[in-house]
Amino acid sequence: MNIAPNSYPHTRKRLMAAAASVAIAGAIGFAAVATGTAPVLADAVRVEAPQVPGFADIVERVSPAVVSVKVKAKIEPAADDGSDQSDDPDGMNNLPENPQLRRFFKEFRGFGDQNGQDQGHRRFGRRDRNNDQPRPVAQGSGFFISDDGYLVTNNHVVEEGSSFTVVMNDGKELDAKLIGTDPRTDLAMLKVDGDGKFTYVDFADDSKVRVGDWVVAVGNPFGLGGTVTAGIVSARGRDIGAGPYDDFLQIDASVNRGNSGGPTFNLNGQVVGINTAIFSPSGGSVGIAFDIPASTAKAVVEDLMKNGSVQRGWLGVEIQPVTTDIAESLGLKSEKGALVSSAQDDGPGKKAGITSGDVITQVDGKDVASPKELARLIGAYSPGKSVDVTVWRDGKSQTVKVDLGKLPSSDKQASADQQQPAAPAKPDTLADLGLTVTKSDNGKGLVVTDVDPDSDAADRGIQPGDVITSVNSTEVNGTADVDKAMADAVKSGRKAVLMQITRDDSNRFVALPVAKG
Repeated sequence: MNIAPNSYPHTRKRLMAAAASVAIAGAIGFAAVATGTAPVLADAVRVEAPQVPGFADIVERVSPAVVSVKVKAKIEPAADDGSDQSDDPDGMNNLPENPQLRRFFKEFRGFGDQNGQDQGHRRFGRRDRNNDQPRPVAQGSGFFISDDGYLVTNNHVVEEGSSFTVVMNDGKELDAKLIGTDPRTDLAMLKVDGDGKFTYVDFADDSKVRVGDWVVAVGNPFGLGGTVTAGIVSARGRDIGAGPYDDFLQIDASVNRGNSGGPTFNLNGQVVGINTAIFSPSGGSVGIAFDIPASTAKAVVEDLMKNGSVQRGWLGVEIQPVTTDIAESLGLKSEKGALVSSAQDDGPGKKAGITSGDVITQVDGKDVASPKELARLIGAYSPGKSVDVTVWRDGKSQTVKVDLGKLPSSDKQASADQQQPAAPAKPDTLADLGLTVTKSDNGKGLVVTDVDPDSDAADRGIQPGDVITSVNSTEVNGTADVDKAMADAVKSGRKAVLMQITRDDSNRFVALPVAKG
């Protein structure tokens, strides 16, 4: 090996350094062996952070009370004419041609294909012309509310069923019988018989539920069995157009098809709501789910357990919201209350003296904020109950006593005696309102024959064929009556007049601004 003279000293130093390193390492190793200890290693990374409480304790306690509900029904054979009904298994073809109604059922009740938007009403069966055996038609969730086997689920889960099976948390299957249903709140009650006592849960006081509170949903999504998801209360008092008693809790816990009828718990293991609907363009959870509040459910299930049905009070009036313009035209200080558009002839409201144009502001001293609030207040009373109804009429409050009737099985629509007559040859104009009108054949009211498309009347939905029957609670039989009512409103400092309109045998009120100056 040839080493350049000038590099020798440096090479020697490097060799000596290497030898020294080996010697030191050997000494350390020998010391480790001599003493019996391992080399010191660095600690693994660990962060000392506050630990977030979990839901395991809650889930462990409540899960035995939550069940899966399987529903079977005898499938109807094909029609007698030989046509196959299976191309419309969900009955969408039988729904009225109402886009909003159809959109609701598609988005909230899961009709349609795999991209439907329901979380619970999972359909399996198709019509079979040769098989009369019960077949699966739906699957959802439920929970026990008593130790003797009463359980709650959704009406839309059981409504088509003839036989019901409850699958317990441990996989055990029990037959159940239907005790009663309440389609208006989408609730139903089943009863199972079994040995021993069932684990059950209580309803919470949902008035104490706040937006942002943690909640846990337990149910049977997609038929998978007991599944737990968690989230928060996103909103209260949601109205999704499902019915007159809409007052849903909105939660963001993952809720999917099959969760229908399942409970949502607070951190104390109490039921704050019952999963009933989701909104999802994809058919799966997008974090928008709706629960029937515990307060509503508790009252309904008590009636179902006792009577098998729910008996609600009935006022017998058609109502509409009080808008800012309507409040202004009536001299009300706020837009609260429910405006009576008509009172049914056979209804208890009309018998007690409630008339079209009244604004119901209180029931037994409880404020009425909206038509929905009035429906809930009246529905909470039993038929025959006598209540004090406060109305705003002729610029002042009055109280009438009403003996409530029984809410009919199907909502009745108030009928009007007026019929839309054909317009005579000579129309007249209400230039300040943008309307062309003519007297009706029976002399009651004015028929709208034309509407200025740039007018306030057009903006508020008045259209040809409407019949103007009154303005500011004063019957009108000619344009002079309308002009006088508008002049009186100006003198009183009002900015609008309240016009009663009849269309298709139903009444409603429209507030129109009066001319200034």
